[in-house]
Amino acid sequence: MAHLCGLCLALRDEHGHAARLVTNYDGLLVSVLTEAQTPAAAPRRRAAACALRGFKSADVVEAEGVRLAAAVSLILASGKLRDHIEDGDGLYARRLVAAGAGRVADRWSSAGSGTAAALRFDPAPLLGAVREQARLERLPTAGLLQLTAPTEAAVAAAFGHTATLAGNPRNREALEEAGRYFGRLAHLLDAVEDLARDRANGVYNPLAASGTDLAAARRHCDDAVHGLRLAVAELDLERRHLVHALLVRETGRATARIFGEAEQESPEAPPRDPRLKPDPGGLLSLLCLSASCCTCGLYRPPWDEDRYQSGGDRCDPGGCDACGQCCNACSGCCDCCNCSCDC
Repeated sequence: MAHLCGLCLALRDEHGHAARLVTNYDGLLVSVLTEAQTPAAAPRRRAAACALRGFKSADVVEAEGVRLAAAVSLILASGKLRDHIEDGDGLYARRLVAAGAGRVADRWSSAGSGTAAALRFDPAPLLGAVREQARLERLPTAGLLQLTAPTEAAVAAAFGHTATLAGNPRNREALEEAGRYFGRLAHLLDAVEDLARDRANGVYNPLAASGTDLAAARRHCDDAVHGLRLAVAELDLERRHLVHALLVRETGRATARIFGEAEQESPEAPPRDPRLKPDPGGLLSLLCLSASCCTCGLYRPPWDEDRYQSGGDRCDPGGCDACGQCCNACSGCCDCCNCSCDC
C-alpha cells in the first residue's frame, strides 16, 4: 500500500489530479523492484487522510522508483486510450468523446515522457510498443506471441531501468527477462479474463484474433510463470520477500484463478443481465471506478454486475408470501424469489 499510494500521489504532485486515474497495481512493481535492490529502504513521507484508505493517513514511498512507475503508467495508459479511440469502443465512437480522450492521451504521453527523461529513462521502447501493438492488431494473421511482444518489450525496459536507479547494473539482464515474462503473462491473463465479454461485444481480443484456445493460452501462461520464477531467483536483492510475493506467488494464483473461472463458463451459464451496459474502458471506466470507490460502492456504473444484484433493483425474497403471490418490485420475480406461481 505504501508503494501504491506513493504512485498515486506522485502522479498527482507532478501531473495533476486527473493523472491519478492511471494508478494501477502492475505499475507499482517498478517501485517495489527499485527499493528491493537498494541497501536502505526507500524514503517515506506522511500522507494526509484519503477516502480510498478509509480516511486514514499513511506513510507512502517517495523515491525515484515511484516516479518511474508514474511515467510508465502514464505512457501505457495513453496508448490504451488511443486504442479505444481507434477501435471506436463504446462511447469512444462518439466524435466529441474521442476528441477529448485524444487530448488526454497526448497530455499523458507527453507528461510520462518528461518524467522518464528526468530519470534518465529512454521512453522510446514504451512509445514504440504502443505503436507496434496498434499495427499488429490490424494484421489479419498475427500469432499470439507476436501480439504480446510489444507489451513484453515495454515491461522489460521498465523493469531493467530499476537496476540503473538502484545502482545495481548486474541485475539488469535478469530484470529484463522477468519483465518480458511478466508482460506476456499480464497481456494473456487480461485477454482470458475479457474473452467472453469481448466476443459478446464484438471487441478485439488477442486470443480470438489469433485463434488460440484456452488450453494453449494456459500453456503459455504456465511457461511465463515458470520463467518469471527463474528470473526472480537470479536477482541480487536486498529485500526479496515482497518481490517474491508479487511476482511469483501472486502470479501463480492469478493464473489459476482466471483460468478456473474461464473454464467454468459454458453455454448453459446464466445469461448476461440485459440491463448491463458494455464497459467502455479507458478514461470513462476509470472515472466511474473512482466514483464507486469514493462512495464505498453506493454508486455502481451501468456495466458493474453488482449494480442489479443489490439494493432496490433486486427482488426481496420476503416479498413472496405463503400463498405464492409474487411481489411486483421487479420483473422476473418468480426466478429470484423461487415462487410457485406462474408469472
